[in-house]
Amino acid sequence: MRVLCVFPAAMPFSNSRPPACLALVALVLALGLHLSLSSQAGARRPLPVDRASGLKEKTLILLDVSTKNPVRTVNENFLSLQLDPSIIHDGWLDFLSSKRLVTLARGLSPAFLRFGGKRTDFLQFQNLRNPAKSRGGPGPDYYLKNYEDEPNNYRTMHGRAVNGSQLGKDYIQLKSLLQPIRIYSRASLYGPNIGRPRKNVIALLDGFMKVAGSTVDAVTWQHCYIDGRVVKVMDFLKTRLLDTLSDQIRKIQKVVNTYTPGKKIWLEGVVTTSAGGTNNLSDSYAAGFLWLNTLGMLANQGIDVVIRHSFFDHGYNHLVDQNFNPLPDYWLSLLYKRLIGPKVLAVHVAGLQRKPRPGRVIRDKLRIYAHCTNHQNHNYVRGSITLFIINLHRSRKKIKLAGTLRDKLVHQYLLQPYGQEGLKSKSVQLNGQPLVMVDDGTLPELKPRPLRAGRTLVIPPVTMGFYVVKNVNALACRYR
Repeated sequence: MRVLCVFPAAMPFSNSRPPACLALVALVLALGLHLSLSSQAGARRPLPVDRASGLKEKTLILLDVSTKNPVRTVNENFLSLQLDPSIIHDGWLDFLSSKRLVTLARGLSPAFLRFGGKRTDFLQFQNLRNPAKSRGGPGPDYYLKNYEDEPNNYRTMHGRAVNGSQLGKDYIQLKSLLQPIRIYSRASLYGPNIGRPRKNVIALLDGFMKVAGSTVDAVTWQHCYIDGRVVKVMDFLKTRLLDTLSDQIRKIQKVVNTYTPGKKIWLEGVVTTSAGGTNNLSDSYAAGFLWLNTLGMLANQGIDVVIRHSFFDHGYNHLVDQNFNPLPDYWLSLLYKRLIGPKVLAVHVAGLQRKPRPGRVIRDKLRIYAHCTNHQNHNYVRGSITLFIINLHRSRKKIKLAGTLRDKLVHQYLLQPYGQEGLKSKSVQLNGQPLVMVDDGTLPELKPRPLRAGRTLVIPPVTMGFYVVKNVNALACRYR
């Protein structure tokens, strides 16, 4: 189980809450606010790119998007965040009231906040009005504490295993204990938060869904891409690694749809590398390819919410480092929040001599996703479309917008590494301008580069970017 908060536009709170809760509420309130996106264009400073000798540019790519109906619609809080309880245990909770950290959190609103992780075992959940305790039985705190992350690993961690059926019964028991308590009566329940869906894990999920599939509001699991102890920078560019998530999604969906068709599925905890991450790798520009592809793939395959582990903490897998500096994945997340709406659109691509056909990957290394533009971004009228593109090739790629996208104005948001470290850089530039906070209370303007109508999109090698196609008047994107 976990503590999960929703960050709305505003959240009243009582002055009677303890200081630790007030600090969390400050963060929650910050995440509930929205910032506007400036449409002004700024100066650009191009990033020098090393071109591999002997590589020639391939055929011009034609790109169109189906604009009549969305293929998926995900949660408004699709990209959400996690905080690990270690911030309490290690005395870091006071930092959540930092003006700089609150400003960074505000930029990623709206979002769910998951408060959980490996260190949850030391937490004690107490409710003095819990009737179960007065009867001598275990209360909600027992179940909240003892069923946290990856129940499939209990034998390894605690020397005792639990099967899916028993886990499901405990979830049912927990819900029955929560419902009579007024403050918990409408609480949502998420689980079982399994690990990578190998054979034994799928068996556990099957048993859980058979017993408690209708009890949980969403089915959850966790994913880690690679062992942080052996990772190399080029690992982040391997298409086989990027695609491991797709197979996991299909396995989870197969079990869930067998017992509760249409049940929401959340990826409730995703990291690029294990063991706390790797300095200068999992906190670098290179890790962004995995993160952005994760967002595109999950939405495209119908996963309702993804919770990033972690917004701020020790280690190197986070969006904000220990000095409260935003890392490359933070800027990617901020652009995603500003530009991407919950409606997913079908992408059609083709070479110049072939008829368009459905697809999202060209030779695996050029990945294109399309959504309706975020309707809360008032710089773009409803009906606009946002593409985000990942180019893992060592040569630039040219894309010609066709069909409903032909001859439309485009705003480019090209994200590249900044500095001499290249892919290992912890700083990024947007359209040639480095992204840094103006001050502790102000995020920089995310200035697009306007492209004239009909211009071919040129995607530099080993980069990623967002492209807002303006005034498409897409039927799928006109209404919420």
